[in-house]
Amino acid sequence: MSSIDPSLAFKTKSKVGYVVSGKEPRLGGQLREKAVWVDEATCIGCRYCSNVASNTFVIEQTFGRSRAIRQDGDRTEIIQEAIDTCPVDCIHWVPFEELEQLRAKLAALDFQSLGMLPKLSKRLKPRKS
Repeated sequence: MSSIDPSLAFKTKSKVGYVVSGKEPRLGGQLREKAVWVDEATCIGCRYCSNVASNTFVIEQTFGRSRAIRQDGDRTEIIQEAIDTCPVDCIHWVPFEELEQLRAKLAALDFQSLGMLPKLSKRLKPRKS
């Protein structure tokens, strides 16, 4: 009977090039076929989704729009309820493979904060009557 040295497990190199796909269940999550995505360009910051599925959606503080922060935060039924409550239909199920491309498009957009007036380069003076 040959014995295997358990210390070999600590000397073995991990898989090179292993990339997290987002499909791995973490902290008790479940595998899903699709990821949830918020089109922040369309979002009006109503906060319905974050009230329904608070472990999945948050309101981003700088611009006041909703953002999906966890894919395994809530059950699929709860996330679908949040999607159904959205008044502007800006939350979608998308393939996991598209998330990086969508994030890159989002980063390229120039947003104005919801609820704040645009910043002007100089102060406007009232008209003289």
